[in-house]
Parts: sequence; structure tokens; C-alpha cells
Amino acid sequence: MMLWKTSCIVIGCLLFVATGLAGIVVQDDTGRTLTLASPARRIVSIAPHATELLFASGAGNTIIGVVDYSDYPEAAKRLRRIGSGAGLDLEAIVSLQPDLIVAWHSGSSAWQVERLAKLGFPVFITEPRRIGDVAGLLERFGKLAGTEAMAEKAAADFRRRMAELRARYAQRPVVTVFYQILDNSLLTVNGQHFINDVIQTCGGKNVFSDQPGLTPRVDLESVLHRNPEVILAGGTESLWAEWRGRWKIWTALDAVAQGNLYRIPPDLIHRNGPRILAGAEKVCAALDQSRSRRNKADIR
Repeated sequence: MMLWKTSCIVIGCLLFVATGLAGIVVQDDTGRTLTLASPARRIVSIAPHATELLFASGAGNTIIGVVDYSDYPEAAKRLRRIGSGAGLDLEAIVSLQPDLIVAWHSGSSAWQVERLAKLGFPVFITEPRRIGDVAGLLERFGKLAGTEAMAEKAAADFRRRMAELRARYAQRPVVTVFYQILDNSLLTVNGQHFINDVIQTCGGKNVFSDQPGLTPRVDLESVLHRNPEVILAGGTESLWAEWRGRWKIWTALDAVAQGNLYRIPPDLIHRNGPRILAGAEKVCAALDQSRSRRNKADIR
């Protein structure tokens, strides 16, 4: 009798795997397949952009732990902290017994994420590289959390706004751009980075798109040599005056000569989540202003 029962359990498991009945199967951004028996009800988010995506997909009330800087929407500020980009509190995460962990390939501690996966926790890894990837993540999170209706609506709205933005700027004259993440080390982005797609959407050309690595370090000489028409920076507001002043001494740069130094709020451009369209609109507005200055100079 015991052997018969065991056989039935095994056969039942095989049927579940084969048919996917009552199961949820999605693929994360690394290509790995994730299977849940039922919608996730205890989610830990270990990236701020993932927290925003989960809320936007309707799964906000299932989040039980987040990392530092998960501060949007307002409800995210009240969630338990279980670490930061510098490292996770693995004991705290294990104690929460999540049924889904959402990580970030480029920004989460790889060995800690792997450790959580080896402990048996389902892990979904995000790595959006294009603006449109956000809509796909919204849909997959909705599927994982059982909030498909809200997630699909959010994804459709995102795609509509993205298409409108692309159409509006598709035929604008190209503007060369240097995007600055950090000041002293002059950290920037290459052509595979999410921010590069934002720049291209607005009719810009990233002058360091050919560099290896997602966030290459460059030097002042290379910026002067490539002579961008616009410099965009994603630093905090308190640092922007200092950064701007540092650039202004290099009057041979087209960006400086034409007054095209712009700060983009980092939460809108460094987080590859739903608010990226708001960041893109600011980038597009900055590039449009630089075009108008170019036209005025041509007239003179």
C-alpha cells in the first residue's frame, strides 16, 4: 500500500511538471525558468527598481522585505529592510520565509543571491537593458503574484507612453551626449546600458557607446576629445552645483560653450522601473533645449 501511495505521489508530480496545471512558469532575465505552484504571497525585493515594479504590477501588498533606497511608492518606505546594495542580511531573509525573491543581476550580491537559491528559495533575477523590458517585467511579476489584470493594464499603458515618446523624437536631429553617473571617476554608460536606450529614444548619441563594460570609467581627456554637445548627470541635487562648476572651466567643450549641462533626478533615470519614462521625458526635454540653442547659434 505504501509503495502504491508513493508511486501515485511521484506520478502526480510528473503530471504537474508535464502539464503545468495549477502551476506558474516564467522565465527571468537571465533565461532561467522559474516555477511556482501558486501565486507568491511573501515576496522579498532586493533591488529598489524591483520594488517599484512589484507595486506597479499590483503585488505591493505581498512584499515583506526590501533593501535600502526602496522608497517609492510611499508604502515602500514602511516595509522591513533586509540589506542594501552592499550586502544582504541573509538571516533576516531566511526568517521571513519568502515564497519569491526578486534580485538584480547587475546590482545584487551574486554570491548571496546564489546562496538563497541553494537554500531552496525561488529567485527571479531582473536585468532590463531596454526601456521596453519594463513592460515585460510588469507582466511577469503580475503572473508570479496572481495580479495579471492590473499588471497587464500597467504594461499596456507603459508601452503606449513609450511609443508616443519614441514617435515624438524619432526624426529630431541627433545630439551627441556624455552621461555622467559619478563625478571624480567619471563613470558613464556604454551602448548596452538602459540609459543608452533612453538617450537614443530622445534622438541622442552616447559618445561612449563603444566602450566595454556597462558602466566604464573614462577620463577627462577622453571627454574633451569626444566633445559632446550635451552633458547629462544623474547626481544628487546637493552635488550638482559643484559638478556644474567643475565642468564650466572647460569652455572648449561644446556642451559648456552652449550651456548644455543638465541634471536628471537619479531616481528617474538610474532605476530601470516604471518611472523611467518620466526620466526619459526630462532627457528628451534637455536634448530639445540643446537643439534650440544650436539653431539660435546657426542664425547668428
